[in-house]
Amino acid sequence: MEAVRNPTGRTLRGLDWLNFVLTDVPTGIVPFLAVYLAGYGWNAQNVGIALTVCGISGIVCQAPMGALIDRLSSKRELFSLGVVALASGALLIAFMPTFWPVLSAMIVIGSTLSILGPAICAVSLEVVGMNMFDRRQGRNLAFYSAGNVVAAVSMGLLGYYASERSIFFFVAVCAIPTILCQGIVGPDDIYFQRAQAVVLSDEKCESTVACSGFMDRRLIVFLVCSVMFQFANAAMLPLLGELIAKSNGANPMMFMSACVVTTQLVIALLASWVGRKAGMWGRRPLLLMAFGALLIRGIFYTCISNMDALIVIQALDGAASGIFGVVSVLVIADLTEGSGRFNLTLGAFSAAVGIGTSLSQVIAGSIVHNFGFNAGFIFLAVVASAAFGILYFLLPETQGSRSGNVPTSLAAALPQ
Repeated sequence: MEAVRNPTGRTLRGLDWLNFVLTDVPTGIVPFLAVYLAGYGWNAQNVGIALTVCGISGIVCQAPMGALIDRLSSKRELFSLGVVALASGALLIAFMPTFWPVLSAMIVIGSTLSILGPAICAVSLEVVGMNMFDRRQGRNLAFYSAGNVVAAVSMGLLGYYASERSIFFFVAVCAIPTILCQGIVGPDDIYFQRAQAVVLSDEKCESTVACSGFMDRRLIVFLVCSVMFQFANAAMLPLLGELIAKSNGANPMMFMSACVVTTQLVIALLASWVGRKAGMWGRRPLLLMAFGALLIRGIFYTCISNMDALIVIQALDGAASGIFGVVSVLVIADLTEGSGRFNLTLGAFSAAVGIGTSLSQVIAGSIVHNFGFNAGFIFLAVVASAAFGILYFLLPETQGSRSGNVPTSLAAALPQ
């Protein structure tokens, strides 16, 4: 493998801004779709079908897209194609808000959303290498969450003062700065070999997906824990919003907006710190903190009804999601180092987690319908508790799977 060359500051800043502006494209489509389509006479069932089709398309395409990204030495063209496809889907929804055009657009959107996140992870890995990937992934999530806050507020104001339709035009326009920011990432700083990280040790070879006849046991344990984490997490906030709407008589939209902004702000502030600590402390202590925060949040929802306190408690969601968002990618990178299958594994992982997220809404909603909100929150807290136990007893530290130490020159080149 060629000698490691420090990435330029321009490339590193390009990755920062790429993560920031990328949120403007997908953030403006799914969350505002139901409100927009309702204005054109869509019923709840058809809106649900459109959203479900989008989700299923993403789940089905995750692993194949991951495998494709693994094989491509240059991800830039695929990334640009994905952004253009998302913008085209948004325009189709804006100009033709009828059933089949919208359904077609949602298939395109769901499929291409499975490109963008893995492509950025892959490019980041090829720019900084495994040794600094933890800190880079932390910065990626920090800028992504900051962009989420700005995008959500901007599109909410645009929808309120202009029209819901204008949001989709805005999404299409935002594709331009996204592609421009991708161009800032210099191709001379992207090394395909860094992501491959060929491993010569027989012992390490046996622990990779490529060299072993069976998937790494640690990867299976982590996958189970992750599906349970997202299962416990996904339904909590929607159920809380429904509870507030039925019991307090307050504006649930404002409450939900405050909760979402709180979560994203905490992630933005925490993610870079998590990336640094993941390299110092290891992955396991941080994962235990995330799973523990999810468990505590579920318990708090059963005994606190004050809206201001509930918004503050939502900071636990930001802490848990911020840690999990950074460290889960690092664990997969640890366990697939040298296999050349990082994005394939990440895609399969995301697909499984997506299934857990979808089931969460259905099962928890059924429990609430039959036994009440407290029963639903307790059920989700029990799932989180079980995931914490499996993680604690069965998953060892994965950072030891990595080879080498952080090169001082490369560490000095990366922003703090």
